[in-house]
Amino acid sequence: MSASTDLRFDTGRICLDLLATVGGNLSSSPVERLDGVARLDAWLHGAGVVPVDEPLDLDAEALDGFLALRARLHRIVHAELDGTGPTDDDLAALNRTAAAGPLALRLDRTPGAGLHCRTVTPPDLADLLGAVAQDAVRLFGSPDRALLRECEGPTCDLVYVDASRGRRRRWCSASACANRHYVAAHRARRSEAGPPSPSGEPA
Repeated sequence: MSASTDLRFDTGRICLDLLATVGGNLSSSPVERLDGVARLDAWLHGAGVVPVDEPLDLDAEALDGFLALRARLHRIVHAELDGTGPTDDDLAALNRTAAAGPLALRLDRTPGAGLHCRTVTPPDLADLLGAVAQDAVRLFGSPDRALLRECEGPTCDLVYVDASRGRRRRWCSASACANRHYVAAHRARRSEAGPPSPSGEPA
């Protein structure tokens, strides 16, 4: 799998990690990372929505549900960032989805394997969507809302919680947008310097 399609979990919140399942959203060819039920399963476990060993029964309806929630969260997050604020319809829909609440968890003991975390009852689609939606509700109802930042990459609109020292984080990822920025800046400096002279120094 190429780095461009790897699932990412570096935004600081589950609901924002869902938005990160699309890359290069402002480019002419966005990258869809949530392109099947298997990828949704991997994302739900990787993001910590369910314990790592929790079996899930997902289908195309589940994928459609998460893609719809992702679109709604994208509108809400960016409306909040640009100061217009989310619409009443989007807030009402988010609150309805969040009403299922977080998944109830329990600790089980397995002989020879110690303790492990499981859900109290097998989660259905409403439970899974509710867990992510409630994370968004908690984020926007907390002081962390003031730490939301949008990546400065020219084709990227991913949003993250800036928990860096001095609150100076500029990029969604050091290995993605930041690296592309530094490579482009280096190439620009070399271009401005002109071709090297015969001695190896810039002309």
